[in-house]
Amino acid sequence: MSTIEYQYQVLNITAVIGITALSRSTIYALINPKSDYYDPDFPKPIHLTQNRVGWLSQEINDWLELKIAQREK
Repeated sequence: MSTIEYQYQVLNITAVIGITALSRSTIYALINPKSDYYDPDFPKPIHLTQNRVGWLSQEINDWLELKIAQREK
């Protein structure tokens, strides 16, 4: 029998702020389609509970790698 292991790290808004060096309001603007700052590539948060959201660390890292690649073009 095979064993499946899931290794997800969920980040809260404070961690996302620290990793990206973006402000809380900028992060929420990036995920708001009505915002002038909307970025469809920025990871959407996961709703963990009614009052708590989080972001997958790998998705944040992937977004940063995309930004690095865009810089190098």
